[in-house]
Amino acid sequence: MPSAGDTRAPERTSEAGAPRGNPFGARFVAPLYLGASLNPVNSSIIATALVAIAAALHIPVGDTAILISSLYLTSALAQPAAGRLAEEFGPRRIFVAGITLVLVAGIVGSLAHSLTALIVARVLIGAGTSAGYPAAMLLIRRRAEQAGHAAPPREVLGGLSITGAATVAVGPAIGGLLIGGAGWRAAFWINIPVAAVALFLALAGIARDLDPVRFGSPRALASRIDLLGMLGFGGSLTALMIFLDALPRLDWPALAAALVLAAALAGWELRAAQPFLDVRLLVANGALTRTYLRNGLTLMGTYVILYGLTQWLEVARGLSAYQAGLMLMPMGVLTALAARVVSRRAAVRWPLIACAVLLLVGAMATLFVGSGTPIAAVICVTAVFGLTSGAGTVANQTVLYQEAPAAALGTASGLLRTFGYIGSIASAAITGTAFHRGVSDSGLHSIAWVLVAISALVLVMTVLDRQLARADRHHTDQPPAGARNPGPAPSTEPTRAEPTRTELPRTESRSADMTTGTHSTPTPALDPARTALLLMDFQPVVLGAVPDPQGVLARAGEALAWARAHGAHVVFVRVALADKDAAAVPAHNKTFSQAVAAGYLTDGTAATAVHESLKAEEDDLTVRKTRISAFASDTDLRAELRARNVDTLVLAGLTTSGVVLTTLRQAADEDYRLFLLADATADPDPEVHRVLMEKVFPHQAEIISTADLAALSTAAQ
Repeated sequence: MPSAGDTRAPERTSEAGAPRGNPFGARFVAPLYLGASLNPVNSSIIATALVAIAAALHIPVGDTAILISSLYLTSALAQPAAGRLAEEFGPRRIFVAGITLVLVAGIVGSLAHSLTALIVARVLIGAGTSAGYPAAMLLIRRRAEQAGHAAPPREVLGGLSITGAATVAVGPAIGGLLIGGAGWRAAFWINIPVAAVALFLALAGIARDLDPVRFGSPRALASRIDLLGMLGFGGSLTALMIFLDALPRLDWPALAAALVLAAALAGWELRAAQPFLDVRLLVANGALTRTYLRNGLTLMGTYVILYGLTQWLEVARGLSAYQAGLMLMPMGVLTALAARVVSRRAAVRWPLIACAVLLLVGAMATLFVGSGTPIAAVICVTAVFGLTSGAGTVANQTVLYQEAPAAALGTASGLLRTFGYIGSIASAAITGTAFHRGVSDSGLHSIAWVLVAISALVLVMTVLDRQLARADRHHTDQPPAGARNPGPAPSTEPTRAEPTRTELPRTESRSADMTTGTHSTPTPALDPARTALLLMDFQPVVLGAVPDPQGVLARAGEALAWARAHGAHVVFVRVALADKDAAAVPAHNKTFSQAVAAGYLTDGTAATAVHESLKAEEDDLTVRKTRISAFASDTDLRAELRARNVDTLVLAGLTTSGVVLTTLRQAADEDYRLFLLADATADPDPEVHRVLMEKVFPHQAEIISTADLAALSTAAQ
């Protein structure tokens, strides 16, 4: 059972078992890269089509700006929403649905004859392409877990960044080539073949989501995905973007609306059972919040150059849109190269510091750019920002992957993109303010001074962020990304176990890592005939909330096989609420009142059944509980154990801070001898798991691993 503080929706399992061969081969990553690139390429390719669209529809060029802002606004809202839906319904389903929507949008845009129809197409493109990145991040994490890897290969995450960052820079050049040769409709119909290829590759290369879609009642579904939170987030973000878009004119009503809606959103999310925007997480996890801010500010600086310098080149230097786009090609190439280099490094602090320094250098260099500056020098300035974009995007994505909760990676990844879009929209406001009286050298220099301030802030934030240094030290000690999880390492710290109730022969435990195995001090053997194995809350609704669900489930299966082979009693404990149980939950019970509101603990559903891999037999005992502890007052566990003459319990379950903690402490108070299978136990927060295993549980139980069970039972014979 999730701990009382865990109100996130459980993560869903996408594929069963470890994939064969190379889990991150081209067949798997190709559709992810292609799908994740659809959004940034559509963000930039439209820029070269605006003049042609205005001429074809006989409208002012200024009116076509809505085709840019509509995609930005839709993407900023849809990125985290798509991530949340991927967590709820499965990342492959959402990925495929998004690509299909892009395909439809390409058809709509290609056939459009009005600005309204083009706006509809751009909104559909924004919504569809927004599924690519957060779903891809979730698919990559799950593939790593299923393959038994500590983390995905760095090149995989780096490739995701490279495709996104590079396409932003090369988009104008590609757009200029397409529009010049095939007309403005090419900006829309190009999505049709690209989306078709991405859809084919996704269906062929990404395994199906195995969990069935769970809708439930409309009210329960709205609660699970926090529909009101999504709407509040969308409203506040829309008002903020209206304010930014109006600059340099100050739209005070829009700003007031943004602030009021943001305050209402925060109040709602603090009470929501499964918040869309986890305010508590953002406050508690400073490293994650700083990553969002750092990424948004860095991209703001990059986009200011991407858009501001492009306008300056076309107006002040007299270049065509296509020529201006070509000048940005070196920026795109260096973005890809920098991303590739940084993706091969485990450390992130120094790449992020270098990124901030380069941003500052580029900003100061822009101060010296003018109408007489050689084109080669201008290209060199853009190249600096290319290095900044590539290094910053990959490093910030790596920090996000490390810091975001596994169960909320989809939403967290979407929010990273949202902050980037806010940065890009703010950059448009900065450019519009600087050039509102005309595009000139002085306006470009005003942009450069704003860039100096932004880059200085990013540099200070990065240098003072101690968590980056701690994270680098931690990950330096970890196995390389893509390597399989290592076995437990020896420990020199003695275990302080309480005296046991029955003196039996003692045997030596093998493992020494109390987060995954046992300690090295002598451990009392157990008598299987007087022992019960408690497998607690191994249910789909709970499995999805912990890292490596397949691994912990497999080790629970090994413990079950040991119990069958040695004649130990088997008890399955599951949490589920019948209608009468749900009605009896008081509002002040935070954990279960939220579960009732969300409807994810409803008895009789597949989500609350014991996982199908753990097969019950006729002599096994199954206990349904309506609170966290297996010894909750509404269960008959005590009487059943007493009737079976059980005095020893072997515990395994989910989560460490939930059912395991409460059951172990209560069982200790009732004088049972206790063995805890650390490798068949997990928690959404690995640090909480570690602290309980190392600091708390050794006072009441012997901390062992499933591999120790055979030796312990043999010693008693």
